Amino acid sequence: MKKMMLPLAVATVSAVISQNALAETWRMALGDAQGGTQYAMGEKFAQLIHEKTDGQINVDMFPNGQLGSEQDTVTGAGMGLVDLSVLAINNITPFSPSVGVLTLPYVITDSEDAKILTQGEIGDQLIENTIRDAGVRILSWAYSGCRVLSNSSKPVASPDDLSGLTIRVPRNEIMIASYQEWGVNPLPMAWSETFTALQQGVVDGQDNPYITINAMKFYEVQDYITDICYIFSLEPLIMSESKFQSLSPEMQETVLEAGREATAYSYDYLLESEESIRQALVEEHGMQIIEPDNDESEWIELATSIWPRFYDSIGGEERLEAALQALGRDLD
Repeated sequence: MKKMMLPLAVATVSAVISQNALAETWRMALGDAQGGTQYAMGEKFAQLIHEKTDGQINVDMFPNGQLGSEQDTVTGAGMGLVDLSVLAINNITPFSPSVGVLTLPYVITDSEDAKILTQGEIGDQLIENTIRDAGVRILSWAYSGCRVLSNSSKPVASPDDLSGLTIRVPRNEIMIASYQEWGVNPLPMAWSETFTALQQGVVDGQDNPYITINAMKFYEVQDYITDICYIFSLEPLIMSESKFQSLSPEMQETVLEAGREATAYSYDYLLESEESIRQALVEEHGMQIIEPDNDESEWIELATSIWPRFYDSIGGEERLEAALQALGRDLD
């Protein structure tokens, strides 16, 4: 009996070794720290891929910009040097400008708007455009919430209150133009430099969702939050298209399925966690939340005036019209 069992045991061990030898590891870059929506969605995707492939594919996660700036990882993915990256949507817009329709101020005003545009026909078109323009494929979306304004100097309720403040923004023309309409010349700056710049007083403030402010511990260097919603922060998970095309048709469908499931998970994660995080920023970390004057009307009027400047870059006025129509609104 022992002699019969030995070949079976050897065969089992050999199968395990063979399976491990065939296992592949993908690297995922993340701009944010652990604890935010980027990481939550990325971790869910990694878990799903591992489970759906029976351990044949593992994903190693590199948060806090360890693999380079978010824009650098778009270039890296396009060249096949980075497998996966989760990044703020404004950092893919320079490579695929039509995605900018989702970053025009006050197009997306809440999580439901974000879901409709990313998971519908508009989102499908943008996926095709990023493949064509940047050589990357959007697999999933992390929903992070409205980009609220934080600063260390004073309560801000109206654009006039921004006078004298230096605000950090990403290197994104739409966001820069929005602040300029509010009377501010913002300072474009890489994400990896932002905390230090706030800490050292190089800039007074920045804008990001509540979840990101908490994950990045901006409460250590910021005192005030203005509860505006000029942009809803979307953070796509992109994959090198060359990597995707190297996969078998069955594996491609597995990857797409994991992406869809991770998107649904991220949406629920936002709805379940945002309010408690907002409360913690006030009660545990002493931040003060200011409601914008007049239901944000002045912020909206000034910022939406820039829309026509970017019609050409997003693929024409009709692209914005289609997005608004999908949301049940008209281009005034």
